Amino acid sequence: MAGQMALSVSPGQPTHEVRNQVPALYGNAFEDPALRQLLAHFGATWHEDLRELGQLVGSEEWQLKAAEANRQVPRLEAFDPRGFRQDAAVFHPSYHELMALGLRSGCSAFAWRHENARPGAHVIRGALMYLMYQLDQGVCCPLVMTFAAVPALRAANAEGGEFGGFVQDFARKLVSGEYCSKDLPLSQKTGATCGMSMTEKQGGSDVRANDTRATPVSAERPVPGDAFWLTGHKWFTSAPMSDAFLTLAQTQEGLSCFLVPRWLPDGRRNAGFNVQRLKEKLGDKSNASSEVEYRNAWGVLLGPLGRGVRTIVEMVVHTRLDCVIGSCALMRRSAQLACHHATHRWAFGKPLVKQPLMRQVLADLALESEAALAMWMRLARALESESEAAFARIATAISKYYVCRRAVPVAYEAMECHGGNGYAEGPMARLFRQSPLNAIWEGSGNVICLDILRALRREPESAEALLRELSSAETKAASALFAANGYGETLRAVKQRLAMEPEALEPYAREVADQLAVALQAATLLSFGDPKTAAAFLAARLPSAAAARGAVASHSMGATMARLPEELVEHLIQRLSLDPDLSRL
Repeated sequence: MAGQMALSVSPGQPTHEVRNQVPALYGNAFEDPALRQLLAHFGATWHEDLRELGQLVGSEEWQLKAAEANRQVPRLEAFDPRGFRQDAAVFHPSYHELMALGLRSGCSAFAWRHENARPGAHVIRGALMYLMYQLDQGVCCPLVMTFAAVPALRAANAEGGEFGGFVQDFARKLVSGEYCSKDLPLSQKTGATCGMSMTEKQGGSDVRANDTRATPVSAERPVPGDAFWLTGHKWFTSAPMSDAFLTLAQTQEGLSCFLVPRWLPDGRRNAGFNVQRLKEKLGDKSNASSEVEYRNAWGVLLGPLGRGVRTIVEMVVHTRLDCVIGSCALMRRSAQLACHHATHRWAFGKPLVKQPLMRQVLADLALESEAALAMWMRLARALESESEAAFARIATAISKYYVCRRAVPVAYEAMECHGGNGYAEGPMARLFRQSPLNAIWEGSGNVICLDILRALRREPESAEALLRELSSAETKAASALFAANGYGETLRAVKQRLAMEPEALEPYAREVADQLAVALQAATLLSFGDPKTAAAFLAARLPSAAAARGAVASHSMGATMARLPEELVEHLIQRLSLDPDLSRL
C-alpha cells in the first residue's frame, strides 16, 4: 500500500546468534581434588555417603531448589485464620526439602552417633556440612545450631530436675536424622531441630549485658532440669521454627542457660514465646532470622545457675568452626564458578583462562580456598582428641577471624571474573551477598581478636599448643623441598609479639591475628596438605625478605602470583576442576 513502510525483519526471524555464553556449572561437588586428598590424609574416607551428597549438591535439580528457597523468602504468620497466635515463619517447600536433605545426610548428627565414634568422625561431619554449604548457606544455619546444641544439652546435668527427661528426649531427637516441618509438640515428632536465641538489643556480642530475667516456676532451690519463667526479648533469633532454643537469661545467681521450647511438655503451645517480626537481611535469604519477646515464656535450666556462659562454651567452639567451614565452602564454590566461567568464555582471541592476569587471579582464588579447607579439617580433627582441646580453642578463634573475613574479597574477585554476568542475579550474586555473614555471626572481628588475646593471657596451655603446632612445620619449611621463604621469620615475629604484655599487645591485635592465621595455614599445608599447594602458599603469602624486597604491598587478588612459576599456577587452577579424572593431581 502506498505510503506504508515495509518491515525489514519478519517477526519470527532471530536478531542474533547466542554464543560465547557459559553453561551452568553442575557436577559432583565431592570430586574436588583438594577435598578428597585432605579427607584421605586425615583418615576420613570411610563414609561412603559423602559422594552421594556431593552428587545431589552439584545437580541441576537441587541447585534450582536452593535458588527457589532464596527467591521465595520466608514470611511471618503470627496468627492463624481464627486469630490465635501461632508465631510461625512460613517457608517455600524447597526450604523443607533442603532441611530434610541436610538432616538425613548427617550434617547435624554424624559425629554424635555412637556407631560413628571413631577417628575422622568430626572431619566427615565437617565435610558433609562443607558440601551442604555449597548448595545453600541459609539452610545450614539451623543445621549448625542443631549440631552445636548437642554437647550443651548432654553437659547440662538436667537429669535431677523435674523436666530432665524432656531435655534428654530432645537431645535424642536432635541426632535422629529425621525432619518434620510441622509445628507440633516434641512428643509427636521423630526428629527435632534447635535454634539459638542469645543476642539482645543493648548487648550484641556482650551477652553478659543481657536483661532478660528468669524466675523459678516452683522450686525453692532450683537445679538443672527445673522450670523457669523468662521475661525479656531477643534481637536475633535464627530459625524461629526450631523446636526449642538455647537462650541466656539473668537469675539471682547471674547469667544462666535455658532451653525454651515452642511447645510445652504437656502438649500446649509455649504462649510466652512470641515472634515479633522477621529480619530483612542483605543475604541469607532462605533462612528466617527473627525478633522474639519472652512474655513469661517457659524454659528449662541447663547447667548450674550463674554458669550460663560456661554451659555454652563448647557450643561456641562448634559454631565458630562451622563459620570457618561455611566461609571456606563459599570461597571454594566462588573460585570454581570463576574458573568454570574463564574456561568457557573467550575474549581477545582466546579463553579467559589462558590470559596471564586472569590465571593469576584464578590461582590466588584456588590458593586461598584450599588453605582454608586444610585449616578447618585440621581443626575438626583436633576436636576428636582431648589432648588437643587447648589448640582447638585458640586455633578455631584465629581461623574464624581470618577465614571468614577473607570470604568477602574472594567472592568479589570471583564475581569480577564473571563481568556483568556475575553482578546479575544468579549464583555469584547470592554468594557475594552471603559472604560477610560468617565474619559477623558468633563474634565480629574485634570481638574475636580480643578473645584470642584473652585466651593467650588466661590459658597459657593454648599459647603453648599453638606455638608447638607452628614450630613443628619450621624444619619442613626450611628444607630443600621448598624455595627460600619467610616462614621462619614470621614465626620469630609471632613469638616476639606474644612475649609482649597483654595491654601493649592489644593495639596490634588484628595484626597478630593475621600473622597467626597465615602462619597456621602455612603450617597446616606443610604438614597435611598438597606439597605443590604448600610451595605456592609459602611463595605467595610468606616470601623471603629477598623475594619481597622492593615490592609494594598489595591487597589485590592475584598480585602475588607473579612470584610463582607457571607450573604451580597451572596446578592450582587444575585443582578447581570437578572432573574426577583430575583427582589424581
